[in-house]
Amino acid sequence: MPVRDRYAPSPTGALHLGGARTVLFNYLFARKMRGQFVLRIEDTDQKRYDPESLASILEGIRWLGLQWDEGPEVGGPYAPYFQSERLSLYQAAAQRLVEAGHAYYCFCTPKRLEALRKEQERAHLPTRYDGHCRNLDPSELKQRLAAGEPGVVRMRIPDGKTVVDDLLRGRLEFDNSTLDDQVLLKSDGFPTYHLAATVDDHEMAMTHVIRGEEWLPSTPKHVLLYQMLGWDPPTFVHLPLVLGPDRAKLSKRHGAASLLEYREMGYLPEAMNNFLAFLGWSPGTGEELFDLDGLVRAFELEKVQSSPAVFDQAKLDSVNAEHIRRLAPGELSRRLRPFVPDEIGDDLLAQATPLVQTRITKLAEAADLVRFFVERPYDYPEGLVSKGSDAAEAAAVLEEARAVFAAGEPGPGLEAALRQVAEKHGWKAGDLFMALRVAIIGSRQSLPLLESSSILGQDEVLARLDAAIATVAGSTGAAASQKPAIAEDEASP
Repeated sequence: MPVRDRYAPSPTGALHLGGARTVLFNYLFARKMRGQFVLRIEDTDQKRYDPESLASILEGIRWLGLQWDEGPEVGGPYAPYFQSERLSLYQAAAQRLVEAGHAYYCFCTPKRLEALRKEQERAHLPTRYDGHCRNLDPSELKQRLAAGEPGVVRMRIPDGKTVVDDLLRGRLEFDNSTLDDQVLLKSDGFPTYHLAATVDDHEMAMTHVIRGEEWLPSTPKHVLLYQMLGWDPPTFVHLPLVLGPDRAKLSKRHGAASLLEYREMGYLPEAMNNFLAFLGWSPGTGEELFDLDGLVRAFELEKVQSSPAVFDQAKLDSVNAEHIRRLAPGELSRRLRPFVPDEIGDDLLAQATPLVQTRITKLAEAADLVRFFVERPYDYPEGLVSKGSDAAEAAAVLEEARAVFAAGEPGPGLEAALRQVAEKHGWKAGDLFMALRVAIIGSRQSLPLLESSSILGQDEVLARLDAAIATVAGSTGAAASQKPAIAEDEASP
């Protein structure tokens, strides 16, 4: 039987990393097995339904490149794919369960249920339904139904034990006495998750249900529903939790609130897929960098671990940086476009991209690195010249360096002549290049000096040097800064 799996989000909030990983694993397994990946929207909680959340979820999945084979916007043979449009199926299933004695009508009011909950909490007992309506007199039941009294349909949990076979965790046994008589159908005719998911997974011919570990305690109820309805259950796979660095469940306090926030920060979708795949899975080969096609080829559902995965921000940044390095410059330039100032035209951005490519971890970091191309650094920070000398000497050194730029096209070819200027005045080359870096670019930490000067062009470089020289010549000897500590990578041209 062809593999069919699904991701079934509830549109009541944004798509977070845990949900995105569930999408990815379902997608990878379906593609690896040449099956179908289905997107189904579980919108039966009408009070919390949020159209913006739905749009955000769909956009996040599309951003990752995980296109669904059936579902919203694409249709499919098991349409509709919104649960709110499938109510008659759930109502018919609930009626079948009632008629077979596997479920019953409950007329307990919210007030009574709240009082029951508080009483159980005071007694330090598990909070669950007490079975008050489990065995209503048939005549009373008939009378209440005829009167249209609002009620719900509850599952009648049988005595005994229920076995759940999980692909990752093996055979799990649950004592039914720990299970609550779950509400299956609410008084407004809408199902709860438990009934709707079970009915839809059967009706849509799902072979595998791959979802988060948080659903594991509910799975015995779902297995019982399959048994009560006479259906074969799918293969269950409960993915491990994703924990924050503090070993608590991953939440907003550990970082971005939604998947799309990572897009806005400049993470690549291929890097995010790569990172998410390793939250609970490994190919076992030592290889760590994959594009989406590579993940499909390498993915094996049986290799997903059952122990929790830990979110590592530094690892995500590292993976993203590596994927940035792998992009062709033209492609990187295209992806950088939304993150850099509009004043930087496409031609200028294309020239700057190779310089940026090895110096950013996220696309958004490029903006500050390239801004100097369109903004002159005439408001120089204190300590323009890193050599501890008087203003006259510093101005003279910069004048000679300017002459070098005036004599030839700016670029790496001027390095030797500039080193000679530094040597002539007893300066270290790093001191001179640092002074020039601040004069031309405006920052001690920036793109490579000489390559950047080549992009700026001779006229612009000379204009910036003239402004810097005027600043130094107009200062006193005391204004020249003491030499700062220079990292090795900052001392190069």
